Amino acid sequence: MAYVAGSSAGRDGTRPGPRGEDVPPAERTSLSARARDAVRQRIVDRRYPQGARLVEREVAEELRMSRVPVREALRALVGEGLLELLPHSGVRVRRLERADVEHLYEVWEPLAVQASRLAARRVARAAPGELPGTAALRSSLDRAEQAARADEGAREVAAHTAFHEDIVALSGNPMLARTMEQLSGQLQLLFGMREEPEHMRAQHAVMFRYIAAGDEESAAAGTLLHVRDSRTVALRSLFDDA
Repeated sequence: MAYVAGSSAGRDGTRPGPRGEDVPPAERTSLSARARDAVRQRIVDRRYPQGARLVEREVAEELRMSRVPVREALRALVGEGLLELLPHSGVRVRRLERADVEHLYEVWEPLAVQASRLAARRVARAAPGELPGTAALRSSLDRAEQAARADEGAREVAAHTAFHEDIVALSGNPMLARTMEQLSGQLQLLFGMREEPEHMRAQHAVMFRYIAAGDEESAAAGTLLHVRDSRTVALRSLFDDA
């Protein structure tokens, strides 16, 4: 498959849509975000497997969109690390090598720990009932447990990812949120490729309990244990580590 980067956009940044109409820039941005989410999901659930080349035209046809928002989406996913540029032209789904996984955990560990610490701190300083973010955490935990019981792996991965994203949101730190957003796609891909032992689901419950209690140091310690266990499981699942 090949990704063609050429453009037929007009001078005003729009191009004919599927029926020939011009697409305003604001609408094109929204379409680009939808295309990015759709392609990211196909990578995460491995409908687009690692190493697969993506053809801009074919992706646009599959998503029933014009090629401009799809082109922008593919470029954005290169920035997220889910796609990589080919030497001459085009993109392909990035293969996660051992070094990639190691590097991802080296970055994610301190960020995840700090997110839990800050989330617990905000809870401790808030008036009772002031932070709805703890309810979102509880909901993500419940969805993960329901998905695990139903043996619905994709739904469980989505719930686990949401749990970690909810902690970042609860931290109240927009810079941390922007930084974590850059890792989100790679983490989802990794979560979907490795096993999720029951003890790691239990660790999420422990993290929630400490955050909801406003115990920032225990929340940080529980998160550190969880991320390090996650790293061990990922390396064992993907690279047959003993």
